[in-house]
Amino acid sequence: MTNPQSARIRELNDQFRKTGLGGDINFTRGIIDLPGLLMLRIAESVQNFDAFTAGNDPHGEHDFGSFIIEGHKVFWKIDYYSLDQNGELDFDAGHSQDPSDPAKTARVLTIMLADEY
Repeated sequence: MTNPQSARIRELNDQFRKTGLGGDINFTRGIIDLPGLLMLRIAESVQNFDAFTAGNDPHGEHDFGSFIIEGHKVFWKIDYYSLDQNGELDFDAGHSQDPSDPAKTARVLTIMLADEY
């Protein structure tokens, strides 16, 4: 059973992953160097990912996933960063102390080839 904070984090992560709203999305060089249509299919696969299990999502927060597409193993992960006083992402402040609070947290989704991890 997931606690209320993890349930809220999962809700925010799913919303961000599916819409792109609430954070930044980064593609690694390995993804960018793939053909454009494949890169688009990878982005769509991340948006639609729902293969969460206790093994790949032990905290029930939907913050990581992996899949294989056209022979490429792809990882995606969501990290949480603090916001500055203006509500902007503040990498220097480090990880958010409360990823369940969107007023304090910026999400960063990174999509990469598994061998780039």
